[in-house]
This record gives sequence, C-alpha cells and structure tokens, in this order.
Amino acid sequence: MDIRSDLREFLISRRGRLTPADVGLPDFGGRRRVPGLRREEVALVAGMSVEYYVRLERGNATGVSESVLEGISRALQLDDAERSHLYDLVRAANDGAQPRRRRGPARAEKVRPPVRQLIDAMRDVPAFVQNGRLDILAINTLGHAVFSELYVQPQRPVNFGRFVFLDPRAQTFYRDWDAAASQTVALLRAEAGRAPHDRLLSVLVGELSVASQDFRALWASHDVRRHDTGIKSITHPVVGDLDLHYEAMALISGPGLQLIAYSAPPTSATADALTLLASWAATQHDRSGPTSAPSESR
Repeated sequence: MDIRSDLREFLISRRGRLTPADVGLPDFGGRRRVPGLRREEVALVAGMSVEYYVRLERGNATGVSESVLEGISRALQLDDAERSHLYDLVRAANDGAQPRRRRGPARAEKVRPPVRQLIDAMRDVPAFVQNGRLDILAINTLGHAVFSELYVQPQRPVNFGRFVFLDPRAQTFYRDWDAAASQTVALLRAEAGRAPHDRLLSVLVGELSVASQDFRALWASHDVRRHDTGIKSITHPVVGDLDLHYEAMALISGPGLQLIAYSAPPTSATADALTLLASWAATQHDRSGPTSAPSESR
C-alpha cells in the first residue's frame, strides 16, 4: 500500500464532500473543476498557507505538527475515526523507507489462554476475539453457532472481509448487505492506516480488490470508521432474524485485538432465538464433539 497516495486520496476525498457554505465561506459561484472545497479554501479555514497544505495533500508529511493536523481536522470536519486515520497516515508517511513496526509482528495472532477461558465462560453470550484484519482468532460455542455461515468455507482463520465479498451466503446472512459491506471496508481501511506494512493485510486487500468490484469501489471511497458499538442484523439459517447489540472492547493484553460480545434485550425475539440457538449448538456439540472454532488457533 502506497502511504503517500493514501494520504493524498484521503484528504481529497474529505474536502470533496464539503461546500464553502459547510465551512462558513462565501461561494462566489463559477464552475468548479472538482466537487467540494478547493485547496486554498481548506488552507484558509485551517489557518495555514496554501503551499503548506498543497505539500501535505501531495503526500509530503515531513515536519507536520499536531496543531496543523488539528487545523486540518477542523477544516475538513473529520469525525473521531477520520481524525485518527489522518494521524495514522501522517505518522506512516513520516516513517519513510524504514517504518517503525509495532512491537511484535505476530501481536494480532495470539489470544492469551485467560481470554479464551473468559469467552468460553460467556455461555449465554456470542463472543469472539478478532484482529484488525477482521480475522476471528477465538470464538465461543454460541458465537460459532451464530456465525456458523462463516465456517462453511475451509479457510482458517475465517475472515469477515472474505465472507462479505466472496461468499454468496453473505447476501442473505446480512439483512442489509450494503451497510455490512461498507462497514467492513471502512474497518479495513482504518487498519491499513494503523498498520500500513502488514503484509497479510496487503494480501487480503489485494485478493478482495481482484475478486470483487464492490470492494474496489468501497475501498476507493477512503471511508473509515471505528468499531465500538452498534446493532448487527442477520438472518440465521436455523433460527431466522437476529438483531444483536454488540460491544467491542480493546484487549490491553493483546494490542490490536478486540473482544466483541453480542446481546439482546430480555424477552425479545432475538433473546428467545439465542436460547434456541444455544440448544441447537449443544445438540450439534453432542453429535460431533467439540467444535473446532474455539480451539482452532491454540
């Protein structure tokens, strides 16, 4: 992945969605060659010279201060995820030819035994641990039952990006596939800013880009987002529709990892369906022995 190009395209995409009125500037009319704000308008609102901003937008981040980045963030009206992504891109661009890799290249591949014990103990809650590439590295029995469609394909670890864009089951599994696809790409794009030299991430992005036109279009949008909380609406092949509230928690003991747990309001249809699914999963467990998912990466 070309960091300078990513920085340039990200800034262009963010100013392209704003108008002068959005940032309190008069619009004197006239045809604009490109949509959105001009470079000089961004520089004016951010409080810097046009030359300085142009240099940054060309991917040259040498010596860019935090105050400059804050000014650009305000001018472009970046949300928290976008602001963090801008900082990540600038940091990576400044790393140059000898990037400062985060300590421990396999940091996102190891799930500590106490964490596995924790999610296994969450018997009534679907839960799993994933890395920034959206690989599921550990999952409990109910989580495996909820996301059983991901485990139909033999490739391990299972990956949400590959499932969403390469597996036809995803179109019926997600009740709003477009939203799921946009979220998936935005999470991968954010991870690309945090870990631009992750070879496996580059391989994944390349694979999805070649195989999926939808992925290519969404990747080109440069949208990013955080994965904190929300609702995942799916149609399970056994119990039907589920509306699952999720909470994503960063694992301090495993940098780059998140523990994601799902729940449903008591007495809701989804809660009843989860109870039924837990019984179904227990039946499958008794018939075939322990599932491979919770222990697949031990």
